[in-house]
Amino acid sequence: MCGIVGLLIKNPALKQELGELMVPMLIAMGARGPDSAGLAVFTEEVGAGLRKYSIYAPTWDYDWDAVRRALTAYLGGEPQIRGKGNHAVLVCDRMEQPIRRWLKNRFPELHVLAAGRSMDIYKDTGHPADVAERYDFAELAGTHLVGHTRMATESAVTPAHAHPFTAGEDFCLVHNGSLSNPNSIRRKLEPLGIAFETDNDTEAATRFLEWRLREGDDLEAALHKGFEELDGFYTFLMGTRDKLALVRDAFACKPAVVAETDDYVAIASEFRSLAKLPDVKNATLFEPMPQELYVWQVPS
Repeated sequence: MCGIVGLLIKNPALKQELGELMVPMLIAMGARGPDSAGLAVFTEEVGAGLRKYSIYAPTWDYDWDAVRRALTAYLGGEPQIRGKGNHAVLVCDRMEQPIRRWLKNRFPELHVLAAGRSMDIYKDTGHPADVAERYDFAELAGTHLVGHTRMATESAVTPAHAHPFTAGEDFCLVHNGSLSNPNSIRRKLEPLGIAFETDNDTEAATRFLEWRLREGDDLEAALHKGFEELDGFYTFLMGTRDKLALVRDAFACKPAVVAETDDYVAIASEFRSLAKLPDVKNATLFEPMPQELYVWQVPS
């Protein structure tokens, strides 16, 4: 049993309050998933030619200054890197694979959680309230986010197994439920050169859908193929650079509720997660239907 939360800001005046609005949502899902928690937040894109990388270190007191000095020598100029405890966000003009190779050779203990132009990832073990405080989630600003609280049922409790899972650039997925065919999905994708980092079933869904996007599908087409290929019980919530998307399997036994106002779209596993949002009593509330696509565009 896990908890999912999502929030998309429609009123630009609320972008600075994105994290503050989300934290009560995440904490309310702590009873559904006390093992670990994570969050993907979408911010303003970095400039053309730049990429940003969310990086995880094995210790809270990690020496990010040492990484900064080594990166300065590698890049030929001082990079933008902000470290907090065991997480950091790096912005530079190198593409993902060269950065991954350099980090593996120079700092093999570091792990790249996400890459792209707009998405930052934070995830760790512990109760969601503690994780939210640890990384100052209430201070986050942006256009939309995807969050998760995990109760592990099929793989280890580690930061790597925590959600959101990511693949490609600016794509993430959180999942409540379980897949019955993740190994067959792996066997389908690995011969295509797609590498897996965990044995988590959610990673299989994430990499399958991102593969379809790379093959030319739009998000909606990729999700329709997901209905054909991904077997099990699931509610998936996904974030991309400009969209938030929600789907449930054909049986829809994993809960979800949506609240929409002129100011925001909010999604959670249970209504109590939405109860503290402003003006939620006047929101349009509904339970998503099975095998229906619910996709919200980020306002330009």
